[in-house]
Amino acid sequence: MYRVALNTAITLYRKSKRRIKTQDYESVIFKIKAEEYDETEEQQLKLMYKAVKQLGDIDKALVFLYLEDKDYSEISETLGITEVNARVKMNRIKNKLRTILNP
Repeated sequence: MYRVALNTAITLYRKSKRRIKTQDYESVIFKIKAEEYDETEEQQLKLMYKAVKQLGDIDKALVFLYLEDKDYSEISETLGITEVNARVKMNRIKNKLRTILNP
């Protein structure tokens, strides 16, 4: 009796794994959040890119790698500098960008 119940449970489990679970179209509620266009964010990005263009080539590369969320170890390997040097350069670049954006 135990063996029959166990085999039945295993069979039902295997069948349930094969089935694709679906939902009725009416039961699904789509919530789309409409956001208004904010021009200030786009202007800030343009100012940022304009300020980055004023930097040197290595500084630009460092900023773009930083904006891509790369680790300082990856940045240092890519640019061929030490990790500490990459951190120091990034802090100096941040200060330089602050002075460019807020004269």
